Amino acid sequence: MPSIRILSDTLVSQIAAGEVVERPASVLKELIENSLDAGAGEITVLLAAGGTKRIQVADTGCGIPEEDLALALARHATSKIASLDDLEKVRTLGFRGEALASIVSVARVTIISRTPEAKHASSVRAEGGAAGAIEPAALAPGTSIQVDDLYFNTPARRKFLKSEATEFAHCEEAFRRVALSRPSVSLSLRHNARVIAHHAASDLPRRVEAILGAEFSAAARPVMESIPGLALSGFVASPHYTRGSRDAQYLFVNGRFVRDQVLTHALREAYQDVLHGGRHPAYVLFLQIDPAAVDVNVHPAKTEVRFRDTRAVHQFVFHAVSKALSGSAGTGPAARAGFAAAPMSGRPSGLIQGSLGIAQPAASYGAMFSEARGAQAMPWPALEGAATQLRDTSAAGAPDTSRAAAPETSGAAAPLGYALAQLHGVYILAQNAAGLVLLDMHAAHERIVYEKLKSALDAKTISIQKLLIPVTFNAERLDVVTAEEHQDVLRSLGFDLAPLSPTALAVRAVPSVLAGGNIAELARAVLADLRQYGASRVLTERRNELLATMACHGAVRANRQLSAAEMNALLREMEETERSGQCNHGRPTWYQMSLADLDKLFLRGK
Repeated sequence: MPSIRILSDTLVSQIAAGEVVERPASVLKELIENSLDAGAGEITVLLAAGGTKRIQVADTGCGIPEEDLALALARHATSKIASLDDLEKVRTLGFRGEALASIVSVARVTIISRTPEAKHASSVRAEGGAAGAIEPAALAPGTSIQVDDLYFNTPARRKFLKSEATEFAHCEEAFRRVALSRPSVSLSLRHNARVIAHHAASDLPRRVEAILGAEFSAAARPVMESIPGLALSGFVASPHYTRGSRDAQYLFVNGRFVRDQVLTHALREAYQDVLHGGRHPAYVLFLQIDPAAVDVNVHPAKTEVRFRDTRAVHQFVFHAVSKALSGSAGTGPAARAGFAAAPMSGRPSGLIQGSLGIAQPAASYGAMFSEARGAQAMPWPALEGAATQLRDTSAAGAPDTSRAAAPETSGAAAPLGYALAQLHGVYILAQNAAGLVLLDMHAAHERIVYEKLKSALDAKTISIQKLLIPVTFNAERLDVVTAEEHQDVLRSLGFDLAPLSPTALAVRAVPSVLAGGNIAELARAVLADLRQYGASRVLTERRNELLATMACHGAVRANRQLSAAEMNALLREMEETERSGQCNHGRPTWYQMSLADLDKLFLRGK
C-alpha cells in the first residue's frame, strides 16, 4: 500500500471538499469505502443507537503502517492520489484524505491497525480533532475504526439528528449499497448487539437476491452490454415489478453508488413504453467506464459524477436497458427460458420464474407435455382458411392470420400456445406446454399495433388505407383549423383529413393498421394532441404518446368475437413483438398458470 502523504496546496484547491459528516450513515459510508480500498475480503459493522453512540468498522484489509497512523487523521492526507493526473482518473472510492479528519473533529475515534508484515498492531485515539500517542495493540492483520459519541462536542448539530430508528435506517441503506457493489466481499451488520445482516462472499445474482428479495430476483432481467470504453451489467426488473417509490434503484459507476441525472433519465426513457402510471422501475446496474472519462470530484458526498461524453453514455445505457426489456413473448429471454427472465443463480434449480412472476417447472415444453401426468397436446383441428383475411375484412388492423398455423403436437414452436376459447369477449384462453395462458386481447393487440406504428414511422413507411366511403364527423372549429394547418404532419402519420365545412371534417385515409378502429374518435384524438402540443412536439418528445393513443383506438375492442384463426394469429404476433408482455400503459397483457398452479387450485396430490 502506498504511503500516506499530505497533498499539495495546489492539489487541495482542485478537490471538491466539503463536510462529509452529515449523519451517522455518512460516517459509515466513508469507513466502509476505506475498507474496500484497502482490499478487505471481510468487513464487520457494529452500530449502537443508530450509529449516534457507536460506529465500528473492522476489516481484513492491508492495514495502515505504524508510521502512517498519525497522518491518517490529518486533513488532505491520503495514499490514493498524489497528483492532478491521479485526481483526473480516480480508481478508488476515497481520494480526498479528509474523511477521517472530519470525523475526528466531531467524535471520539480509536484506530487499531496492523499490516501483514508487522509483528503487532498499533493504535491511536483522537477526540475533537486532537490525536493522542501511538501505542501497541493486539489485532489480526487489518484495521478496526471505532467512532463514539458523534457530535459530542457540537450539541447544536446533534439536535438535527433524527430518531434512532431513522438514523439506523440510513445506515442500513448505506450498508446495502456497499453490499450490492461488492458481492465478493463478506459483510456483517450488527445493531445494538443484534445481527441484522450477514452476507457471505458470493456472486452478484445471489447477493442481489439476498438484499432485494426473491420477488425482485424472480422479475430480474439480465443486462450485459459493452462497447469500447463502456460496459453495463446487472439486472433490471420486468415492468410488472414496479414500486411506489425509488427505493429499489441502485446505480454504480466504477463500483461507486451514484445518483446521476443522465443515467436516471436514460433509464426512465427505456421504461417509458412499459411502465404503468406513476410507478417506478427497479434495477441494480453497474456502469464501467474509463476513469479518465468520468469526473467523480464533483460533489462533497461523491454521489454525483460528470461524464465527458454525456450523450454517448446516455444513449448506451438507454439502448442496453431497452434491449433487456424489449424481448417478445416468443423470442425474448422469457420465452427462451420457458417464460423465465433469465433465472438468476441461487434460486432452487427445479423452478424458473414466469414473465409475470409465477414460478413454474424448468423442464422443456416437450418434456412437460409428455411427462405431466401423461398429458398430450390437446388435439386441434386444422385451421382451414387460417391464411385468409379475418372475418371482418374492414379491420385491416387486426392480426395477420397468415401466421396462425396449426399447432405442432409438441407445442414447442408456440411459447404462448394455441387458443382454446374466448372469455366474455375480453380474454383469450390458450394452452401451451407449461399450462394455461390467459391473455387480454385488447391490451395485447394494442402493443402489437403500437410497435408496428413506431417501426413504420421510423422507417417512413406507414401503409395508408384509403377509405371507400370517407368517414365524416362534426368537429370544433379549432379542430378544422388544426387539420388545415397541419396537413403535412397528418400525412406523415398516415391520415388524410379534409374540411367539409367550418364545423365538419372528412377522413379519407388512415394508417392501414388502424382501419378497423373508430376512425372519427381516432382523428379527434390526433387533432387534440396537435392542438395541445404543436406539430414539432408531437413528432418528437410527444411522438410515442401520440402513437400509443392511436394504437389504443385501433386495437381490437372488447366484446368482439374472434375466430380460432384470429385468436391464434394474435398469439403468434405477440410472440414476435417486442415488449409484448405489457400494453402501452404498462399493464400486463398475458398471464401464465403452470400445471403446478392449477394443481394447487384443485388440491391435487394433497
